[in-house]
Amino acid sequence: MALGLVIFYEDRNFQGRYYECSSDSADLSPYFSRCNSIRVMSDWWVVYERPNYMGYQYVLSRGEYPDYQSWMGFNDSIRSCRCYPYVSGNYRMRIYERPDFGGQMMEFMDDCPSVYDCFRYRDIHSCQVMDGYWIFYEYPNYKGRQYFMRPGEYRRYSDWGGYNSTVGSFRRMRDF
Repeated sequence: MALGLVIFYEDRNFQGRYYECSSDSADLSPYFSRCNSIRVMSDWWVVYERPNYMGYQYVLSRGEYPDYQSWMGFNDSIRSCRCYPYVSGNYRMRIYERPDFGGQMMEFMDDCPSVYDCFRYRDIHSCQVMDGYWIFYEYPNYKGRQYFMRPGEYRRYSDWGGYNSTVGSFRRMRDF
């Protein structure tokens, strides 16, 4: 089922071999060896460094990304991707100080440029996303590793693919 469209290019500035993708793909390895630029034609895409939706995650909105640094990439490896349609409506999420929804809890419905300033903790060990899609960032002001959060329960930071519990900021996944 076609959801959106993204075009992956092997070279910078949309040059070289390319592959057009219109649905989720658990393994892009057969189509290109490296990815140095991307055009997102519609919807949201989460691209992953490794096959089967593993490794670093990058959340991309509609637009052009002429090199991997423009999507905050750590390297030129993209091996899987998922498409998510734009959503409108409510955004609601609860974050917790401890695993399994323990300790201090705080509910958010808007972006948070500094988790420490809002929550007084630098670590989030679990969370519940009730409405909307969210993006966790490793550092304040939406920098560093990204973690895509869709509605559901995340009992431990490893459930969202985190390497540790540090979350510096987060935002609602909307057109920004």
